[in-house]
Formats: sequence, C-alpha cells, structure tokens
Amino acid sequence: MELMNHDLIFDQPDLIPPGDDVVEAVTYFATVTRAGKQWTATAELPGGHTVRTQGGSWADVKSSVAQLIFGVLRDEHATIGVYVEPADPEAKAALAAVIEARQARVLAEQAERDAVRHAARLLTAQGWTTRDVGSAMRLSHQRISQILNESSV
Repeated sequence: MELMNHDLIFDQPDLIPPGDDVVEAVTYFATVTRAGKQWTATAELPGGHTVRTQGGSWADVKSSVAQLIFGVLRDEHATIGVYVEPADPEAKAALAAVIEARQARVLAEQAERDAVRHAARLLTAQGWTTRDVGSAMRLSHQRISQILNESSV
C-alpha cells in the first residue's frame, strides 16, 4: 500500500470567503434529453420564451443552449448563469451526487489546510522544531516552514 502524499493538498488554492464584491447572477435551467445520438436542450425563459437546441455531444448542446439563452436575455440582466441537467431523474440524481461529493471534498480539504496551519503555529510556538512538526503531521519540514511563513504574512 502506497503512503499518501499529504503535501499535495497545499497545491490547491484556499477557498475565498464571500465578500462585498459578490456578483449576483440570475440562473436559468435547461433540461437535456437524448434520442439516439442526438442531445436536445430546452429552457423555459421569462415572458413565455422557450429556447431549444440540439447537439451531437453534451458539451455541444450545453454550449449552444447557453448561447441561445444569453442571446435572448442579454439586455435583461448583468450576469446570467445557465445550469444544464438531464431530464432523466436517475441521471440527474447521479450527477447531483457527484457535485455534492466534490463540494464535500473541497470543504474537507480546506478544513485540513486550516487545521494543519493551526497545528503548525501552535506546536512551533510550544518549541517544537519544524522537523518534529513535519514528522508528526507527515509533512516535510520545508512544507511546515512554508506554512509558517504564509501565516506570518
């Protein structure tokens, strides 16, 4: 069994907490179905408008429906978001589970980075060497030094 490289988590960016510069967007939903080799996306828009497009791949139909929505609503909102989901409930649930798992992973990784930073500051303040701190947390002493330098900035 291969040991995990705990340093890799610090190669990912930290989550930035929302601030005053949050941009509000209006999100529109498009439903995608597949018949044979063809994907069809449909979106109901304000004012009774419906946009529908087809494509040979999920990526094509997603891009195409987003362009149509932006084209119809370009003057109504400063920022528009488009969320594309399968019409099939099982497919929709499966993709939602993937998104939920990825969000949980990102939050867990941030919690780990925060915990490591806290522990590194606490232990070195208690007189531990960076080598001992790194050894205890299965990180290199260089990574501990880097973390401590980030914390003091």
